[in-house]
Amino acid sequence: MQQQEYSPRRVAGAIVALAIGGFGIGTIEFAMMGLLPNIAEGVRVSIPEAGNLISAYALGVVIGAPVLAAIAARLPRKQVVLGLMLLFTVANLSSYFANDFGTLLVTRFLSGLPHGAYFGVAAVIAASLVAPTKRGRAISMVMLGLSIANVIGVPLATWIGQQWGWRLLFILVAVIGAITVLSIWFVVPQQPAPHDASIRSELGALKRLQVWLALLIGIVGFGGFFATYAYIAPTMTEVTGLPAGLLPLVVALYGVGMVIGNVVGGRLADRSVMGSIYLMMGVIAAVLLIFTLAVHQPWSALPMVLLIGASGSMLVPALQTRLLDVSPDAQSLASSMNHSALNIANALGAFLGGLVISWGFGYVAPALVGAGLAVLGLGIALLSGWADRRLATARPE
Repeated sequence: MQQQEYSPRRVAGAIVALAIGGFGIGTIEFAMMGLLPNIAEGVRVSIPEAGNLISAYALGVVIGAPVLAAIAARLPRKQVVLGLMLLFTVANLSSYFANDFGTLLVTRFLSGLPHGAYFGVAAVIAASLVAPTKRGRAISMVMLGLSIANVIGVPLATWIGQQWGWRLLFILVAVIGAITVLSIWFVVPQQPAPHDASIRSELGALKRLQVWLALLIGIVGFGGFFATYAYIAPTMTEVTGLPAGLLPLVVALYGVGMVIGNVVGGRLADRSVMGSIYLMMGVIAAVLLIFTLAVHQPWSALPMVLLIGASGSMLVPALQTRLLDVSPDAQSLASSMNHSALNIANALGAFLGGLVISWGFGYVAPALVGAGLAVLGLGIALLSGWADRRLATARPE
């Protein structure tokens, strides 16, 4: 089927509409961490217990991404993202009204369900609106909403929650969700569902080795990034010696790095998907190794925080594009599962980083673990590339 052409203005408007949804998702995902003490006090539980709210959201992402993407396989993609964003909006609104910890735990799980499927289907839509040589850039622009959330949305939501009550966080995000629904409704073009799409064909992607290798690259390689970032606050205060009052600057630098990484990563992915993955896995390993030396002085540690954010987010457009390439008949499911993989990476990195800290190796040790995971991710990427070349040479002329 020939790809329909749209005007540059229509394409830009559609991508911005989809990115607004990413902004809302990123805001709620990361602002919860900054408001955790306030939420714990509000629902009368300890801070470690309140941390289960973050885990419940992540579990929703991991489960919801493949399940919802497969179920919606036969539906037009515009209707799918509209439905997912409606679910996200209603679930966050219900969190506002949750009057006890158990109810809030359920609503946080429900809020996580559409996260991965939304980004996955939105990436497929964005890629379909542009020429094949610009897919990486289009996908990175959708993901840019998530990055900008770390620079603007998260600090703003955290401040509002601290000043006027943590429940307003959910109202703010629900409003962003409603704006996204309206924007998608009016701006994103209608696209018929793939004629041969089905739950069975979508699940068929799970039989492909290259799909699993791409997901494994994200889990292991991105896990190295999260091993460091999960403990960036105590590292900056205990090792670098920054006062706690400057931690918002640290978070902002990380967010700016993510924005830069998304833009650059999309352009690199358009030049060479696998080449970009090889490069970025090596860059993440190098940046984390340098961080272990630079972290002891503020003047060197702060620029490295920006580079950590940039190097990690540069990898995402290439991974998303790779999953589209290796699953042409199940793009929604494969693309959505990338976000399940990244949430597993978050949990894996935080666990391993916490493990070496608990063993007494200090707050610098997670960066060494992260560098090792990035090298392992590079090895998996090289194995995937080798399998591609072997398959190409095995094909008859």
